[in-house]
Amino acid sequence: MLRPEVSSTSSSAPAASPALGKARIQGRRYNFGLQETPQSRPSAQASASTPPGTSGAAGDQSSSSSSVHGHPPRTRPAQGSYFGNKRYNAENIFASNFTFGTSSSSARDSNYPQILKTPLSAGNPQRSGYKSWTPQMGYSATSSSAVSIHSPSVIVAVVEGRGLARGEIGMASIDLKSPQIILSQFADNTTYAKVITKLKILSPLEIIMSNTACVVGNSTKLFTLITENFKNVNFTTIQRKYFNETKGLEYIEQLCIAEFSTVLMEVQSKYYCLAAVAALLKYVEFIQNSVYAPKSLKICFQGSEQTAMIDSSSAQNLELLINNQDCRNNHTLFGVLNYTKTPGGSRRLRSNILEPLVDIETINMRLDCVQELLQDEELFFGLQSVISRFLDTEQLLSVLVQIPKQDTVNAAESKITNLIYLKHTLELVDPLKIALKNCNTPLLRAYCGSLEDKRFGIILEKIKTIINDDARYMKGCLNMRTQKCYAVRSNINEFLDIARRTYTEIVDDIAGMISQLAEKYSLPLRTSFSSARGFFIQMTTDCAALPNNQLPSEFIKISKVKNSYTFTSTDLIKMNERCQESLREIYHMTYMIVCKLLSEIYEHIHCLYKLSDTVSMLDMLLSFAHACTLSDYVRPEFTDTLAIKQGWHPILEKISVEKPIANNTFITEGSNFLIITGPNMSGKSTYLKQIALCQIMAQIGSYVPAEYSSFRIAEQIFTRISTDDDIETNSSTFMKEMKEIAYILHNANNKSLILIDELGRGTNTEEGIGICYAVCEYLLSLKAFTLFATHFLELCHIEVLYPNVENMHFEVQHVKNTSRNKEAILYTYKLSRGLTEEKNYGLKAAEVSSLPPSIVLDAKEITTQITGQILQNQRSTPEMERQRAVYHLATRLVQTARNSQLDPDSLRTYLSNLKKKYETDFLRAEQFSGKTEE
Repeated sequence: MLRPEVSSTSSSAPAASPALGKARIQGRRYNFGLQETPQSRPSAQASASTPPGTSGAAGDQSSSSSSVHGHPPRTRPAQGSYFGNKRYNAENIFASNFTFGTSSSSARDSNYPQILKTPLSAGNPQRSGYKSWTPQMGYSATSSSAVSIHSPSVIVAVVEGRGLARGEIGMASIDLKSPQIILSQFADNTTYAKVITKLKILSPLEIIMSNTACVVGNSTKLFTLITENFKNVNFTTIQRKYFNETKGLEYIEQLCIAEFSTVLMEVQSKYYCLAAVAALLKYVEFIQNSVYAPKSLKICFQGSEQTAMIDSSSAQNLELLINNQDCRNNHTLFGVLNYTKTPGGSRRLRSNILEPLVDIETINMRLDCVQELLQDEELFFGLQSVISRFLDTEQLLSVLVQIPKQDTVNAAESKITNLIYLKHTLELVDPLKIALKNCNTPLLRAYCGSLEDKRFGIILEKIKTIINDDARYMKGCLNMRTQKCYAVRSNINEFLDIARRTYTEIVDDIAGMISQLAEKYSLPLRTSFSSARGFFIQMTTDCAALPNNQLPSEFIKISKVKNSYTFTSTDLIKMNERCQESLREIYHMTYMIVCKLLSEIYEHIHCLYKLSDTVSMLDMLLSFAHACTLSDYVRPEFTDTLAIKQGWHPILEKISVEKPIANNTFITEGSNFLIITGPNMSGKSTYLKQIALCQIMAQIGSYVPAEYSSFRIAEQIFTRISTDDDIETNSSTFMKEMKEIAYILHNANNKSLILIDELGRGTNTEEGIGICYAVCEYLLSLKAFTLFATHFLELCHIEVLYPNVENMHFEVQHVKNTSRNKEAILYTYKLSRGLTEEKNYGLKAAEVSSLPPSIVLDAKEITTQITGQILQNQRSTPEMERQRAVYHLATRLVQTARNSQLDPDSLRTYLSNLKKKYETDFLRAEQFSGKTEE
């Protein structure tokens, strides 16, 4: 195992206190799976003659790497605080064992810098180590006046997803002055504004990133932006393998204190923040030369400030991205809304569904765009036609800004292809501008204005001086190969022109040879091409038409699918080889020209990031408009009330042949807690999911499935719906319920939307009712909008005690089944006020099943006895009724003052009716009082 610190026998080493010695021992004891490399195992001679933490080989590598990167060789500090020396040791250990691993020396020297510092930080020796503050002591090791109270002490690890997950950012930060780790994961665009904002809020002392993001000459855009914005911050790189999400989850399980352990539920599928915390804690262990005690850290997850938080469990329950029954079908909210035409638009839609907006102004700007697209048919189809021709702009940018380490044929071919894609993309800027020129909404006008950037024209003109006007993106590997061969204009490179003529002659010879073979054997041969085989021969004919029912012996590598034959010949293979050799020469010379061209346009290429953002946003807005044309969606409003008139479930509409049953919803601050009852399969769970899906649709800027809708912005959306066991976390149904509800209670606030379905079913009835009652009372202390579906009818009596509780139920009808001479239940899926009048509907469901009649009869008798013992009649007092009338009047008046858009006459009528209702309710309370006294 790799030891965090290797002791030195040198006499000049500073003495350490017993406490620090104990930390070193703990550092050896707690080691999380790092394998020792040969370079990190010091010999006795090496330990006596080399700085602490390095062997002779590792020390040489470290010195050579420093000289390569322009840093002087490391020298041992003559004196200083222990922490300063320890930091020095950690750097050497980290460089020799953590960063290099078993990489080759050349790769180590040129591509994997151990400690990257910006010029300002490198020139400040005080900032290169933590000499001004010692965590173990809490004050400066040299002087108590040397450190400011506000000096930075936060270390942040940042990691970005790769491939399709590019733009997904994971962050983990720890303050060396307090045992708290903050995790965050969010989707960002190509400007990385969220990352920069978060880092500026944290004001870090040091930033850790993967070495793959910081390779010299080929660093990522994220790394470049961070270094530009944080010039006084130290940067450290470690191998990507230490960004390990499994190890991160283990760290959280081991180190998080019990009171905050619900963070595990929130981050267990947030792979990038888990990877970041793994690298962060491993690095901190090294620089601190100690480990944290088990269950000693406060670990919390913070979502993006401008987006609502939806935990992974809720995303799964609501089927936002993946269908719970079949992960391959698209019966999800993403499937309902995804009519995007570009990969970038699809990624943006996905990230928006997971992180809905909370800024009303931004949401309304999107809704204005969708409304204009729906009203202006020419704009909609014109814009959709242009957007559908765009390629993956973000992927294109990612490849263009990368400089390959070796000039291979594949690298050359890729660069040429992407330059053609770039030309294709830039040629779409003017059509996109024309499509947007007559738009009226501010957001569309802003996007149209961003296309006026002169750099688009500058880049395109530079490309056209080198690249043929006819070179463009085409489908088909042979078509694209031809485009790449003839991409560069003639007369720019004489040798390139000769190579292309040679290639043309070879291709003509191949076509001529196949024509001759067709004439020779009187067969319908035709030339075909694939990227794997090159040119080959294809023929479609009946086997009986062949002489002797077989192909001539000249043809080899024959394959047959039905009546289609593919084959080649020895001569054709040789000509393919000549063709490939000629092609390599063309690609090499074209690549040299392309690289020179790219070096000229790199300074202007940043405008493409705005273009990428524009295209993906327009694509998503078009997708919203497209979804509206397929169903009767309505534009939502944003007030302090959740009011939906005749709303329906968007995913169910896609699955069902008929339109789903619509229901009304009305929740205000004065009536913010709905208890929903009804028989099994009456529609309670579907209704809860419907409310959450409509809320998410509204907050991402989409229209919603309803006749009218008004929403209050939800900063958090919580659900507790699933009732399955979880083998992975060793949780029974009841334990899983308790973990999920604990997470909600720890994190809910006044702006949350909370959906709870059948809590307490995993234990006995008395305990289940008790838990539900206690949870309800806690949530009633918040102003969160809560919908609580339950089978415990005892909970409905809570309405008597709390005026902001409303009882709702799903109606059912009883129909006589003439064939079986029994009464059957007909589900209406309609929501009505009050608690359900259905009693023992579980027994009725059991009765229509194959359960023996004697068992059902006994169950009814026992249920009647238990009900008589448990249920107590809770009646409201006259004073409660009077208080309820006053409470409802006050909440209606407040709501009217905030949101009313009525004209004076209508408002006067409404207030008059409100007064009459109050008088009626108050009179009823007085009558109730008289009856009670009698």
